Amino acid sequence: MPPTVAVVGGGISGLAACYHLVRAPRPPKVVLLEASGRFGGWLQSTRTPEGAVFEHGPRGVRPAGAVGAETLHMVSELGLAGDILPVPGDHPASRNRFLYLGGALHRLPSGLGGLLRAVPPFSRALLWSGVQDLVTPAGTEPDESAHAFARRRFGPEVADVAVDSLCRGVFAGDSRALSVRSCFPALFQAERRRGSVLLGLALGHGAGSRPEPEAGLVRRARAERWSQWSLRGGMETLARGLVAFVSPRGAELRCHAPLRHLCHRRGRWQLTLADGTITADHVVSALPAAALAEALPAEAEPLARELRCIPAASVAVVNLQYEGATLPVTGFGHLVPSSEDPALLGIVYDSVAFPEHDGTPGTPSLRLTVMLGGAWFRQSFGDPAAAAPELLLRRARAAVRDHLGLAGTPARAIVRVQQDCIPQYTLGHWERLERIQQFLKEQELPLSLIGASYAGVSVNDCIASAKAAVGQLLGSPP
Repeated sequence: MPPTVAVVGGGISGLAACYHLVRAPRPPKVVLLEASGRFGGWLQSTRTPEGAVFEHGPRGVRPAGAVGAETLHMVSELGLAGDILPVPGDHPASRNRFLYLGGALHRLPSGLGGLLRAVPPFSRALLWSGVQDLVTPAGTEPDESAHAFARRRFGPEVADVAVDSLCRGVFAGDSRALSVRSCFPALFQAERRRGSVLLGLALGHGAGSRPEPEAGLVRRARAERWSQWSLRGGMETLARGLVAFVSPRGAELRCHAPLRHLCHRRGRWQLTLADGTITADHVVSALPAAALAEALPAEAEPLARELRCIPAASVAVVNLQYEGATLPVTGFGHLVPSSEDPALLGIVYDSVAFPEHDGTPGTPSLRLTVMLGGAWFRQSFGDPAAAAPELLLRRARAAVRDHLGLAGTPARAIVRVQQDCIPQYTLGHWERLERIQQFLKEQELPLSLIGASYAGVSVNDCIASAKAAVGQLLGSPP
């Protein structure tokens, strides 16, 4: 009889784990437990009767690197290649990104011109920041905040404006609290390898393994220089595709099945649910770190203590649709540094990247998403569980009016507060992960931890963590 693997958490990480488990040459019995009434986690898309698509979570996936290629392979195997909506490299949503600072929008510098002359909001040419990086000695601390790292290597303006905004855009987090080693490992390793971030990124790892031959979507993404892609029905289509793939291949998928307690006895897990118990030989946890900590037995308290130290930020996602409106600029969207407005992370110009999601052809409409809160949620709006949607909508509409000149009433507005949706890799996160792995190894616990709480918050990172864990579990290379 094959062993039983219980996957806990039915977001993209848990679904990807099921996908790799059922594709194994000798697949185990797979049971997926999801607390809510739907699968997909933060992949949440609303499709209106008119055909417009609004994303309440991730709205696009980057194709770059090995993890980007892996996700595209998965999309092909799920039969979704025909639903891909790519954003090519020469598209305005790829080339143009903006910052809102000092009450005005500024296009982020790109190309040689932006390096050689001062381009607002920067007071000096970015070339000088590059020179500072080249002459600054490598750091020796085992970890550093993203802000301190950028300030040391590129100067205060890059840290205060660019890196502050980047951390808000990617992690909804505070650059002064986030770890550069865990949040931006490529930058940290580049400095350690070459003594300079720019040199390290330019020279890479030196002699590397030969790249695998590219085919299908991966080759097309490379040829067309995609910066990102989505799916015709929205990103939740990826979750639905995974459900449709794993169900007929023997995976048992259960909604409304929150994990109450885990107990490890005589080499097997007992999982206590609201309506009974199940037993499993191995547990793959795709739960947020803090949620897993709540379910662990008393003897795993050292593990629970580490997990509770991985915080997460809440984000209010406000989708707005305006009929007949036009933007003053064209691009992916704009970010807002914390010095300008702590409560407002940025605004995404959804219609620019994915006009296919606008709905009825012939009816000009503009879709925007306003991101609010993040690490500043409580100080700006109070308890995320009790934040009034009317207040958040009013704040979002004011931002769209002040930043983009759109004063009209939106034809459609959707407000979602995504509580604890983005884990925050604070200083020392890498040591925490090492202690977690050490505990699992010493206790010989058949438990795999996957998902955004640990080693990357993007869709690609979550899928890659699931594949690696399944490879380790089944004894096959990831």
